[in-house]
Amino acid sequence: MARQSATQTARLAALALAGLALALASPGRPAVAQSFLDSLFGTRSTGTVTPTSAQPGGPSAGGAGGTRDWSGESGSSGHPEMTADAITAAAAQFPACIARLWPDAARRGISRATFDTHTAGLTPELRLMDLMDAQPEFTKAFWDYLDLLVSDARIKRGREVVAQNAATFAAVEKAYGVDRYVVAAIWGVESNFGTQIGDRSVVRSTATLACVGRRQAYFRDEFLSTLEILQRGDVIPDHLKGSWAGAFGPTQFMPTSFKRYAVDFDGDGRRDVVDSRPDMIASTANNLKKDGWEAGKTWGYEVVLPQGFDFLLADSSRWHTMQEWARLGVTRPGGKGFPRPADKAYLLVPAGSGGPAFLMLKNFRVIMKYNPAEAYAMAIGHLADRMRGEGPIVQAWPRHERVLTSAERYELQTHLVRRGFDIGGEPNGRINAKSRSAIKRWQSTVGLVPDGFATASLLDRLRSR
Repeated sequence: MARQSATQTARLAALALAGLALALASPGRPAVAQSFLDSLFGTRSTGTVTPTSAQPGGPSAGGAGGTRDWSGESGSSGHPEMTADAITAAAAQFPACIARLWPDAARRGISRATFDTHTAGLTPELRLMDLMDAQPEFTKAFWDYLDLLVSDARIKRGREVVAQNAATFAAVEKAYGVDRYVVAAIWGVESNFGTQIGDRSVVRSTATLACVGRRQAYFRDEFLSTLEILQRGDVIPDHLKGSWAGAFGPTQFMPTSFKRYAVDFDGDGRRDVVDSRPDMIASTANNLKKDGWEAGKTWGYEVVLPQGFDFLLADSSRWHTMQEWARLGVTRPGGKGFPRPADKAYLLVPAGSGGPAFLMLKNFRVIMKYNPAEAYAMAIGHLADRMRGEGPIVQAWPRHERVLTSAERYELQTHLVRRGFDIGGEPNGRINAKSRSAIKRWQSTVGLVPDGFATASLLDRLRSR
């Protein structure tokens, strides 16, 4: 599944980065938490329960996409459309909402028969409201995310998958110039190499989110794009199942991203990213290529910073050549050199001055277009490196730090805005690059190391001033 901003948004990934790992969204896919990770970590299910109705022809009751219950609670985002009352009211209007989408569907060439076939008796799955405001990429620590996604088992399986599909990967690499290990890493992170694709009806998920919750405009496009896929016949209807956000296939394409990037690599006349490995691998590579992947280059490097380093330089807007970073005393662990001194990169310190540092190249930003979370992009890059035979991250993470809750991150942003700092918009509980810059500027005013790391102690200090 791919991207977000109003257009680059979510995927089902399942851990979240403690308020420091997420960049804004981008246009084509939500920051997804796919069912594989969802099943590993689960989500909250307490409170008054309001059962959702079973969808005829949809996922079986009791399964990941069946009639699991909504908690009945307001979401944690603070968005007015995520209050319990707003969710209940929108759900009551669901049939009328779907009916209003027919003219837009017709303008896209969707037949009345296709529209009626896939919307007759459709009911919302309100359980998605809990999942939407509990995305792991927003709720877990950066290091926890990497620990679980770049495991020894996944590294081993990834190497096997690359070997088993060597001919396809070679052909795709030649056609699109995208590193096979990066494509394989996306496959591994998104669905554990196809074993956990998700079993929610993409039609039902996108329809629910198009009419209920805080991202309705975004998901209306996803819902209508889903109907376009069914109209064209690329994917077998019963196989169009996936994550809570509507991402489907082993590399979790959002419907709008499928429309832009899917290719028929096996030549059978269908762009089938669910059941055709050549189509899935090539479509994923095509996505990265069209997003600007630079062939023959990596995504980034772990680096060691010198004593007394100016952390204001750790900013995604400050790009310098490797040679320039080296002149500032930035080195690679073990004394390794930078292969291409003229390559440009920016410095990322996702866990502040007490954690590892990384120089991120253009390809890192390309991966973030696939999913706009920094932790996700790093997991992809690091897993690709490990499958290729490179070593683990050398420097230690500050595992003693407590992860801020969504409400605490929202509060932290509110304090910053009240003090006149620009976080790039309204408080939303997501600590992105803009919020980190605001944190740095505030840290500088109070004599702290300006590393932009949103910690519990930093929030306490903001509360007391």
